[in-house]
Amino acid sequence: MIGNIVIIFIISTNKHLHKPMYFFLINLSFLDILFTSTITPKFLSLLANGSRFISYMGCMIQCYSFFFLGATEILILTVMSFDRYMAICHPLRYTAVLSPTLCLYLALGAWACAFLDTIAPTVLVVRLTFCGSNKINHFFCDVDQLLKLACADTEYLNLLDFVVSAVIVFGSLILIIVSYLNIIIAIVKIPSSGGRWKSFATCSSHLLVVFIFYVGTVFMSLRSIKDSYVDFNKLSVVLNTIITPLFNPFIYTLRNDQVKCALKSLWNYGDRYIGN
Repeated sequence: MIGNIVIIFIISTNKHLHKPMYFFLINLSFLDILFTSTITPKFLSLLANGSRFISYMGCMIQCYSFFFLGATEILILTVMSFDRYMAICHPLRYTAVLSPTLCLYLALGAWACAFLDTIAPTVLVVRLTFCGSNKINHFFCDVDQLLKLACADTEYLNLLDFVVSAVIVFGSLILIIVSYLNIIIAIVKIPSSGGRWKSFATCSSHLLVVFIFYVGTVFMSLRSIKDSYVDFNKLSVVLNTIITPLFNPFIYTLRNDQVKCALKSLWNYGDRYIGN
C-alpha cells in the first residue's frame, strides 16, 4: 500500500509526469490499494488469530468488491495497452488523440463497464437462499464457493458467472494482444537497435504487469470447470490480490527513468528538509 501511495503522490505532484501513461498508472495504483484492502485484512486476521468467521453482509460486499475491482483492473490494463500502442505506433498523434478529456473518459469507462459487468451476477447471488453448511472452501467469499451453499439450482448462475468472466477477461486479452502485435511490428521496422530497445523499454513494464496479472486471472476464470482447481484458484487469488499489487510499484519505478528521477528529487527534498 505504501508503494502505491508513493506512486500516486509522485505523479500527482510532479508536472513532468502529467501524461496519459501516468494518469492510467494512478488508476492502477489506486485499484491495487483497494484490491489489497478487499481480501488481505481478513486473510491476515485468519492467519493471526484463526478467526474464520465473516458476516453475511461482509461476505457479499467482499465478493462483489473483489470481482468489481478485478474487472476494473483488467480494463485499465487494456486501456494502458492502447496508450502504449498510440505512443509507439502513432507518436506524432499521441498527445492529440490521448487528450486529458479522452483519458478521463477511458478511465471512467473502465470503472463503469466493470460495475455494470459485475452488478447483475452479484444481485442474483444476494437473492439466493442459503441452507445447510455455512463453510466456504476458500479464504475469502468466492462466488463459485458461495453458489455451492445455495438451496436452489445454481447451474444458470454458474454459467452466467463463467460467461461474464470469459467476456471481460478474454475479450480484454484479445485487445491487448492485438495492440502488442502492432507494437512489435512497429518496433521491428525501426532501423537502429537503440531505437528498437528504447521503444520496447517504454512498454516493458506494462507488459510484465499484464503477464503477471493475467496468469492468475485466466486460471480464476476457468475455476468452474473442475472442483480440483479450488486449491490452485486460491494460489491465483493470492497472486492477484497480494503479489501483483506488491510488485507493481517496483516494476513501474525500477524500470522507468522518469519515475526514478521523481523519486530521487523527492528523496533529496526530504533530506534537505530533515537537515534544516
